[in-house]
Amino acid sequence: MIAAAIEAGRAAYAIYRGDFEVHTKPDESPVTAADHAAEQIILARLSQGASGIPVVAEEQVAAGNVPPSAATFFLVDPVDGTKEFIQKRGDFTVNIALVRNGVPQLGVVYAPAKSRLFAGDAVKREAFRSDQSPENPELAPRTPVHTRQPAPKGLTVVASRSHRSPETDEWLAQVKVADLVSVGSSLKFCLVAAGEADLYPRLGPTMEWDTAAGHAVLSAAGGEVVNLDGSPFRYGKPGFRNSFFIATGRRESLPRQH
Repeated sequence: MIAAAIEAGRAAYAIYRGDFEVHTKPDESPVTAADHAAEQIILARLSQGASGIPVVAEEQVAAGNVPPSAATFFLVDPVDGTKEFIQKRGDFTVNIALVRNGVPQLGVVYAPAKSRLFAGDAVKREAFRSDQSPENPELAPRTPVHTRQPAPKGLTVVASRSHRSPETDEWLAQVKVADLVSVGSSLKFCLVAAGEADLYPRLGPTMEWDTAAGHAVLSAAGGEVVNLDGSPFRYGKPGFRNSFFIATGRRESLPRQH
């Protein structure tokens, strides 16, 4: 999964650095050649290393290619944060997750333009980051990451740069916020996982391939993702559509009713 994410990230980054066309999918969301190139690389890699496991990939699903439901499957977003990609803001990521029985167990999130890679094994509770440049063929050293204890002065909250909602602001009124940082893509999960932030609320529409890899990294680092009522956040839902969720480094960061 790591090798697939790095190779796909390099391909996406090469397109990102040049000129590219932006097309619109039937759901009105944007797509570029990077989405397709990265996804084909990931599909090829996964078919070699895990041929018996179905892959639910964003562009494949958009084209009507949805594998039969299974207890174990991959979720792939070849370029998460396409708006960040198009606007050359660098926050886009390659996301690959392995889900078993509704729970993301392995996750890789690679942001090639930021030279940041995060990966986690939620079963072993082990997560790491590396400064993986897309232009360096060597694997970068890995550093373990863990969630942090919230500071008394308040929480550092990460929120969507392109998809901020009034519902999110209303929910945040319930917690003590010391700093609010706008970040694109699934990097928001990873900043919480790495102890650089405390909370990521998402009260807006997302798809499962947007969140599963970051969810796995955060779980592996000691955090969790829950529904608004505090119940576990699951995968394999009809249409792969997510409900609202809260990603947190520590349960005590959540409002008391949760």
